[in-house]
Amino acid sequence: MDYRNTVLLPRTSFPMRAELPKREPLLLERWRRENLYDQILQARSSGPRFILHDGPPFANGSAHLGHALNKTLKDLVLKSRNMMGFLAPYLPGWDCHGLPIEAKVMADLPPDGRDPLTIRQRCAAYALHYIGIQREQFERLGIFADWQRPYRTLDPGYEAEVLLLFADLVEKGLVFEGLRPVFWSTGCRTALAEAEVEYQPRTDPAIDIEFPLLAESCRERNLPEETKLLIWTTTPWTLPANLAVALNPDLSYGLYKAGDRHLLVAEARVHFLPGLENAPCVRRFGSGAELLGLRYRHPLLPRNGLVYPANFVTGESGTGFVHIAPGHGMEDYLLGQEHGLPPLSPVDDDGRFTEECGLPELVGLTVWEGNSRIIALLQRAGLLWAEHAYLHDYPHCWRSKTPIVFRSVRQWFIHVKAFQPEALRQIDAVEWLPPRARNRIRGAVESRRDWCISRQRSWGIPIPVFYRQDGSAVLESEVIRKLARMVAHSGTDVWYATDEETLARQLGLPAGLRKGIDTLDVWIDSGSSHAAVLAPRGEFPADLYLEGSDQHRGWFQSSLLLSVARWGKAPYRTVLTNGFVMDLDGRKLAKREGARSLSDFFVQYGADPLRLWVASEDYRNDVPFSQEILSRISDTYRLLRNAFRILLANLHDFDPARHPVREEEFPELDRYMADRLRALVRTVVEAYRRYDFPAAYHALTRFCSTELSAFYIDVLKDRLYCDAPEGLARRASQTLLYRMAESLFRLAAPMIPFTAEEAWQSLGKSGSIHLELFPPEETPRGDLPFSERWTHILELRSLVNEALEGSRRAKEIGKALEAEVEVHTPHFLATDEGLLAEVFLVSRVRVLPEAQVAIRVRRAPGRQCARCWKYSEDLGQTDPDHPDLCRRCSLVVRTTGRSG
Repeated sequence: MDYRNTVLLPRTSFPMRAELPKREPLLLERWRRENLYDQILQARSSGPRFILHDGPPFANGSAHLGHALNKTLKDLVLKSRNMMGFLAPYLPGWDCHGLPIEAKVMADLPPDGRDPLTIRQRCAAYALHYIGIQREQFERLGIFADWQRPYRTLDPGYEAEVLLLFADLVEKGLVFEGLRPVFWSTGCRTALAEAEVEYQPRTDPAIDIEFPLLAESCRERNLPEETKLLIWTTTPWTLPANLAVALNPDLSYGLYKAGDRHLLVAEARVHFLPGLENAPCVRRFGSGAELLGLRYRHPLLPRNGLVYPANFVTGESGTGFVHIAPGHGMEDYLLGQEHGLPPLSPVDDDGRFTEECGLPELVGLTVWEGNSRIIALLQRAGLLWAEHAYLHDYPHCWRSKTPIVFRSVRQWFIHVKAFQPEALRQIDAVEWLPPRARNRIRGAVESRRDWCISRQRSWGIPIPVFYRQDGSAVLESEVIRKLARMVAHSGTDVWYATDEETLARQLGLPAGLRKGIDTLDVWIDSGSSHAAVLAPRGEFPADLYLEGSDQHRGWFQSSLLLSVARWGKAPYRTVLTNGFVMDLDGRKLAKREGARSLSDFFVQYGADPLRLWVASEDYRNDVPFSQEILSRISDTYRLLRNAFRILLANLHDFDPARHPVREEEFPELDRYMADRLRALVRTVVEAYRRYDFPAAYHALTRFCSTELSAFYIDVLKDRLYCDAPEGLARRASQTLLYRMAESLFRLAAPMIPFTAEEAWQSLGKSGSIHLELFPPEETPRGDLPFSERWTHILELRSLVNEALEGSRRAKEIGKALEAEVEVHTPHFLATDEGLLAEVFLVSRVRVLPEAQVAIRVRRAPGRQCARCWKYSEDLGQTDPDHPDLCRRCSLVVRTTGRSG
């Protein structure tokens, strides 16, 4: 007889073939239609608040894998916090001003169409276009947020808040104008912040130069006539701006004779200098202090200078003497300020020498062209001692990729030193994850000098300064606050669209003033987000900032400095950093030419596998990515989906309202697995709580593949398929499977929100899974003896599987159900034989209590049941109408009325 239709085989409409590129957009549309994000906030309205503040991505292109990493991490935090019962809103933001957008727009504008208002209008349109593209991509990634009401740094209300913060800094005396060296981008013709500078290898000419001492200095110090200081520099182009020489007063120096020349050099360096390796020392100076005040003649110009002390001169490189150009280096500038030296900087905005350099041969040349010309002039003067190529890391403009020129330009600054100690104290009050990040931010803030905040651009928030006829500045806090009220209504275009006389009158200023044309550094824009977004919503300080590790020099730091300067406290309680997405050769993928847009991945894979990749990686370090890695993750995704499908398929006839069994009535196997589920819930929820998403990912995937699919479901098949539909053991198993489905789907929801939602619906749920809470974190009910008993069972199962495999290879049995296993063990009794047979998936187990564990496999006696395929010696004894069925199957077929 054919008993196939009597077996309760699994069935489900939840497909194994995910077809995510097709299915996910349908769910996304449903979420939009039902306003799911607002529903979540309403459901959590009474919960404790958790605020993750979004660091605004730049609105200048399609989103890439770096965005996917960061945005998914934020979503993992917020979805898991919401499922813990927190009210965790997400207000996304975009950084809209700045050089990259303006440079792109300028490239497409004709020279006669580059007035500030036209540039700004084009830049705004450009930013808004890419905000629309990125918003669609982030939403497609499954990110829940207030997408219809984001914050944008170009919005009038936001710009007004930035100006109000700036007014407070002005009122505190923290903003000043000064002529000092800054990072200058010749490619973009603007000053740069430190965070906008990147270091790249560059080869420059390194030269040793003779600086002749004045005759009277030689006589005063009893030095031979024509004694020279030997200077080393890797920037020959700065020599026209030389105004002094520095030495270290604590180093020892010597006067060395090389041929007919006498040269002063640091003792620690003489053996490294060409031509001086074997030169005799004719006079030793125990400390550089003995040489202070020496006067020298500039090697190329009719200018004299003095030797000053400086601790930044070391015996690690160079000659022990450093040429000082106060207009071209911060250390040089500070030394110059100490001794009354002006910041001479004879270089224009394009990096070309002006007439002020004093050398007609250089005027009009770029500083890089000037290097070779200056070297030739030194050779002609007979003062070039040595020259060689020098490879070093040199600062470059992050946007134009051109090398930076350090030059003195009149700029606006924030006096960081005034609140730097408090900023460092606030760093120690913040939790930094990973902990090593604390040292990184401390180092960045400790080394921070005054912040150059002015930019020579049109696309940004204007610095609200006016200038009198004599060039003096009018920068007043109350005037800025009046302007902020105008900006809140009309945006910062009002600064450019209103003529100077009218604007001055509206702001209560006298006539005859000239408007400033500089804009604020964009790090002021984004760094003010705590004031423009968090404070007005009552969310300051935020619970969490989460961005890439480069933001210790960028947004983390600018936000900290502005918040401390204004309010004396950090804008965040915890800062979590992620690494960069790298290819397998260690190159940053976001920087690669032709980096793939997120949309490409959605078309090929859907969003959930990409999110699962993020959850699986140790994101606190750089994250590797390749097609092979994503293919492996896709395999894991299929494993999870298959586990979900198995659960759903085995619940096809289970009604949670009518069929549940109390856990006290569960068979032992199910009680054990109920505890395993409780342990999983505790592990995963705690991992989410600690932002340890890889731990949550691995715990979930391991449970689904090993404990659920490879063990529990495998063992249950006989019970689920062959027991009576209403049998207690079968319904107990389904009760637990239903609990597992509810738990696993919810635990997976932050990682794979689309798939979890689809599975939740297939479970018969009406509302969204994202409105649910995580399962409660319960303590396992089994005591220690129970736990140890199951450790022994699983150890025995492993040994039995090895023995079964050996019997299969020896052709003694085929399938495991053909076997009877004899177990010699001190841990079990004959009363355990039924449980062990079920767990071992064999027809029969005989337990022999003995001290030493041993396993013996033989063919099971009797015949094979035609329905359950187990071997039995009682076939046909229960019901003569079914001579090929075991007792259990005969009873099921007879009582259910099903027959072949």
